[in-house]
Parts: sequence; C-alpha cells; structure tokens
Amino acid sequence: MKNPKLKLFFLLFLLGFSSIYSQYTEVINSNKPGFSESPYSVGTGVYQFESNLFLRNTSIEPTFSIPQSLGFDLLFRTGFLIERLELNTQISYQRDKVAFKNIFTSDYSSAEFREFTIGAKYLFFQQEYDDKSKEVRSWKKRMSFDTNRLIPSIAIYVGINTDFINDIYKTGNMSPKLGLLFQQNLSTDFNLVSNFFYDKIGTKFFEYSYIITGTYTLSNQWSAFFENQTVFQKHQNNTNLGTGLAYLYSKDLQVNTSARFLLEGKAQGFYGGLGISYRINRHQDSYKEINESGNDLEDTPIKRYNKKENGFFKRLFGIFTKNNSKKLLESEEKGIIKSLSNYDYLKTSY
Repeated sequence: MKNPKLKLFFLLFLLGFSSIYSQYTEVINSNKPGFSESPYSVGTGVYQFESNLFLRNTSIEPTFSIPQSLGFDLLFRTGFLIERLELNTQISYQRDKVAFKNIFTSDYSSAEFREFTIGAKYLFFQQEYDDKSKEVRSWKKRMSFDTNRLIPSIAIYVGINTDFINDIYKTGNMSPKLGLLFQQNLSTDFNLVSNFFYDKIGTKFFEYSYIITGTYTLSNQWSAFFENQTVFQKHQNNTNLGTGLAYLYSKDLQVNTSARFLLEGKAQGFYGGLGISYRINRHQDSYKEINESGNDLEDTPIKRYNKKENGFFKRLFGIFTKNNSKKLLESEEKGIIKSLSNYDYLKTSY
C-alpha cells in the first residue's frame, strides 16, 4: 500500500473491528493445567501469571538421555493495544539429571533455563453461537445441536526462542516459532482446543507438534481435562497423554493439578504437575450497555453469570443476612412502639 492514507484507514479499521469482540472474561481464563494454548486473549489491562511446579521421570536409555527433571514453568500473558492481541512469555527453569549409558552408567545434575520464548497471538476469527435458551416455542429447536459449534475460533501465534538457556538445550542461535490455535465450544460445558506448531525453525533441531485438549466443566468451580501431545523430531518422536483437574478458587485465582504418561523415543515414564494461575485485573470495557434513558443496564449476560457463580454462597450467607435484618427490624419496631407508649403516657400525665 503506497498511499499513507490508505494504510492509516486499514490500521484504524483493524483496530476498530478488533475492539468489537472483547476477549476479556469475568473469571480467569487459564491455559493450565494443559500444554495447549487457547486462541483467546486475556484482554487489555489484564496481567496474568500461569505457574506450574513439575516432576518428570523416565527410564535411562543409551547413550545420552535426561531421565529426570524437577522444575518450574511460568507463562506471563497480557492484552496489548486491542482485545484480540496478546503478548506472552514462556519461561521454564529446571534441574535435570543428565545420564550416559554405555558399558557403564553415569550421570550428573544441571540446573538452568530450559525454555525462554517470547511470543504474540492474534485472534483473527471468532465463531459466534445461537443462544438456544431464548427458544421457547420449540423444544426440539431448543435442544438441537448448533452446527456452528463445529467451526472453530482461530488464532495465529508467532514467537521467538531466545538462546538464554542451558547448553544441552541450545540450538545454536535464536529461532522463530509459528503456530495455529483452534477452539471449538461444542457445548456450554465441553470445548476442544487444537494447536499445531512449527518450532525451532531454521535450526538442525526443528520440530513439528500438535496438541489436542478436551476440557469439561464439572461445576461452577471444577473442570477436568484430557490431552494428547506429540512432538515430531528428526531422530525421535515424543508423545504424552495427560489428564487433570482445575479449581476456580476466586474469579482471579485458579489452582490445578495434572498427571501424564510419557513416551519419549524408547524411554517411558511419568510427569506430575501442580500449578497456580493468578491475574491482576485492570481491565476497562471500551463500551457499556445502557438502556433507552442512557443508564447502565442492571441485567446483562455477564452480571447474570456472576450471580450464578456466587449463587450458592450468596444464598447461604443471605439466610443469615435476612435473619439478622429481620431481627433488627423487629427490634426497631419494638423501640418505636415503646417510644410512642412513653409519649402517650407523658401526654396524659400533663
């Protein structure tokens, strides 16, 4: 585009179009405990930290292997400029047991960064779904499956692998990482996330990988996941099958745990993880829902969701609140009656 006005118009159009669909959610939306990444951004003004303490253990194989790792993962995410764009940084620090097996077996320990990747993702397509709950005329239509749910939301990921890592993981220089991220919300309780990556591009250690994750909401606080990841390398393929649970402690805090079966070339083993995801929420909507008089709407989908999230505890503590309010009201009524009686007595005395 040689015309600068046309460039400016295209940029403003992109920013305006992107701000129509807010990626922000009232409760934290974490990728953990899975390895896959949702195409959705956390939203502008949100600073999210997703951590994971893990232990990995596999069999020792000839001639060189890393059979054991104890480490810590940290993913930092934040929305940037527009709702659909997210910047993130993935860091992994671990203590490895490095083994050599030939005639004899020996090993040593090494502690350093395994991964330090800076990236960004942009959601360029967001699928919309019909609200079946509003269908009151036909039970069949209300309960029918929305075929639009088969069409995923799509994001593109672009990252750079830095070389500030342990020598045993170095590839020689910095390298790019590309990915396509998909998510299908097949129902209100079940969604499917699929990732496809081309990593360490331009190096001798380039690799392709895919991740497929199914997440099922068990309740307002609990959710479970099942996941398969396979990495295709030049000399071997690595596969892991994982499952786990996540618990929503508050709207900004999630705790999770996971377990995995590992198959790395000829080596087999397990992986266990325990993590916490937390966000600092400074998000401000670019628009507000108002009524015809220009006042904020009291009843919106987000507010109804919040009421549902807090429904049980609100009702539980509401019982005591109502009882206390009732007792206070009765006490005030007795005080007023007593005051009136004293007033009548004084009036008749005079």
